Amino acid sequence: MQFGLSTTYMRQQVRSQEPLTDDQILRAAPSIFAESPHESRSGRYALIPTIEVLNGLRKEGFQPFMVMQTNVRAADKREHAKHMIRLRHSDHTGNGEWNEIVLVNSSDGSSSYQMFGGVFRQVCSNGMICGESVADVRIPHRGNVVSKVVESAHVVLDGFGLITEHKDAMKALTLNDGERAAFARAALALKYDDPAVPPPISESQILRARRAEDQNGDMWS
Repeated sequence: MQFGLSTTYMRQQVRSQEPLTDDQILRAAPSIFAESPHESRSGRYALIPTIEVLNGLRKEGFQPFMVMQTNVRAADKREHAKHMIRLRHSDHTGNGEWNEIVLVNSSDGSSSYQMFGGVFRQVCSNGMICGESVADVRIPHRGNVVSKVVESAHVVLDGFGLITEHKDAMKALTLNDGERAAFARAALALKYDDPAVPPPISESQILRARRAEDQNGDMWS
């Protein structure tokens, strides 16, 4: 992921099976409520607080179920740090898997509004983010940002049909032991691309299923 989903946001986060309240969001990701940009931004930088955008999305049936915020060392940047919100629409109820919209933003200039479509599983924190070719929207901090984000959210929502097709195709593809090993090897090469430094995890460890839901032997599991 271009914005480092699995590493950048690990420490400050909250998730729930019910829509998150503003109090829950504030404790984990205070930058979502930033009302002014970081002091490093020029006067031309127009900040639209993420909470305003979130409230606009709520009116359209989108609810937050997870928020995360970058763990920054500089205290003055904590209230403006890059953050992420995962939202579900009321029309897209899941059975252990949910279509979600991933919204990323910051108020320190490190990110425009970014929006992705994704599929997430209840049994773990893993998911499939579908960017660029399916649903990847970027909105700069100018103009009617709330309206643009809400409109883009519906565009991503409409694209979930194609995402579901990809997911179902992965579920239908059963891998033998050799194919699973090759898949794990390729994944390691993408994640740890320095040939001089051995990966901290082996192929067999990647393939070892810890949950019954992950023992189907298909590409999605």
